[in-house]
Amino acid sequence: MNRVGVVLLCLLLAQLALLGWLGSDHMRDQAQAIPLLVDSHGYIIDKLQIEDAEGNSVTLEKGDNGWRLPELDGLPADGERIGKLLETLTASDPGWAVAHSGAARQRFQVASYRFRRKLTLSAHGDELGSVYLGTSPGYRKLYARRGGEDEIYSIFLSRHQLPAQAQGWVAPGLLQVKAPLRISSDGYSLQRDSGDWLLGNGRPPPAEALRAMLKALRDMEVSGVAPAEVDASLRPAKAELIFHVESLRGEFTLEFYRLDESHYLRSSQYPFLFTIPGYDYERITGLDSMLLGGAE
Repeated sequence: MNRVGVVLLCLLLAQLALLGWLGSDHMRDQAQAIPLLVDSHGYIIDKLQIEDAEGNSVTLEKGDNGWRLPELDGLPADGERIGKLLETLTASDPGWAVAHSGAARQRFQVASYRFRRKLTLSAHGDELGSVYLGTSPGYRKLYARRGGEDEIYSIFLSRHQLPAQAQGWVAPGLLQVKAPLRISSDGYSLQRDSGDWLLGNGRPPPAEALRAMLKALRDMEVSGVAPAEVDASLRPAKAELIFHVESLRGEFTLEFYRLDESHYLRSSQYPFLFTIPGYDYERITGLDSMLLGGAE
């Protein structure tokens, strides 16, 4: 190859290298410019407010011990669900905008004056941004718009998982009994002695019923907080089942109630009446009878 050919080849290689560098730089700029619904600017979100079209509102606040519900005397909130929601809002690419116009904001119900949900995120007392959520374009999807912006996106969220009432955000595992040492009810008691469970008469309980009851107490979930009027109506009522529990968390009482087709649980640890799924209620009250039979 002559000298001219070598020079031309070097120029070609230099041009290819320049194009590659410019392309990678452009792609990096695009990646950095992903239009997140809320830019946290590196701050840790410690307050989330959710409003609905009916005027309901709930505030969730994060402290040293996780997310809490100030409106319910600081009850623990569902931190896992809140974490997934914040990831969608502050870390996930919402994709291409599906609409921009004012008419679309009204039609999809993501306008500032017409929305299904409004979410406001804050950190250290400063508001970082808000998101309007509207109607659904498909399964587990919602239209969303950043406050102050025109672009409307279709994101993966379910509105039924975003209640604007505090009782809908109570941590589901709030009343789970993880490490009981003693459980007593009417007619029998269970106590753990050197790793083995014994009934009050000194005999071992039915093994299958014991395992099922411990699992039921360990996995029991709270659906929410009962309305004040239901709480008041059940206070003078006799509970269908009462457990006195001693655990690593201390001593407390669990009272189980049924009212029509709904099921409730009161714990001496909190000043509220909680709703629980019928499945949890039935398996705990049913197993109680089996253990009572073993005691007899």
